[in-house]
Amino acid sequence: MSEPKTESRVIKKYPNRRLYDTVESRYITLADIRRLVMDKVDFLVIDKKSQEDITRSILLQVIAEQEHAGEPLMSQDFLSQVIRSYGGAMQNVVGSYLEQSLKMLSTQQQQIRDELRNTGSDAYDAISSLTQKNIERWRSVQNDIFKAMSGGTKREEGAENERRS
Repeated sequence: MSEPKTESRVIKKYPNRRLYDTVESRYITLADIRRLVMDKVDFLVIDKKSQEDITRSILLQVIAEQEHAGEPLMSQDFLSQVIRSYGGAMQNVVGSYLEQSLKMLSTQQQQIRDELRNTGSDAYDAISSLTQKNIERWRSVQNDIFKAMSGGTKREEGAENERRS
């Protein structure tokens, strides 16, 4: 029997730019939004006036605030490349690739933590083994993306037929 799905926490954004957490009945900041993300709390930000879902916009503000404070995660070149990806034929592929890459990185980090916690083996060996697995997964993901970008099996079959000739 599966657990009933809980509803997302609703955050309302008022015209005065203030964010109101309807669960805690208090105004919150972008730092509080970041904490919700870090704690993996499912939430939705709704513009009070238009009733529009503006969650993505608020998350981008959190990222901008994080990038401005301290050591940035994304280089200027990376940000420029992301901007260039908008509107092109590859927009969906780029977004999917970045999302899957971050999920894979997160999974690998958890596996390393688990491996180090559960084994008495040398930390270097554990990290080396997981790193090798990660490299193999990256290559597989990249190959899948390149196949999709190049038309996949049709071009591969043509290249294979040319080699046989």
